[in-house]
Amino acid sequence: MPETGYLIAAVLVCAAITWTLRAVPFALLAPLRESKIVPYLGATMPVGVMVILVGHTLRDVPLSAYPFGLPVCLALIATVALHLMLRNVIISIAGGTVVNVILVSTVFTG
Repeated sequence: MPETGYLIAAVLVCAAITWTLRAVPFALLAPLRESKIVPYLGATMPVGVMVILVGHTLRDVPLSAYPFGLPVCLALIATVALHLMLRNVIISIAGGTVVNVILVSTVFTG
């Protein structure tokens, strides 16, 4: 069994590393707040992230077998419609997910 001093030192080292890793992003963001690129990234990144998520979701959809990707396509249409109506990313993603789950588990149980 390790000695008490060794265990205390290990806990202190872990705490220091954890605190430093949590503080570094805030220290790095301070100079970036005056940057012109940060507002640009804030405006364009959500679209980029959504494109990546859509691509990742649709890449393995089987289009040659029943139900031919229909549940995913309907869920995607629901997501886009919700987003155009409400302009709320959380509700749009959650709504599309709910539509997909309902379709896959009830309508297209194949």
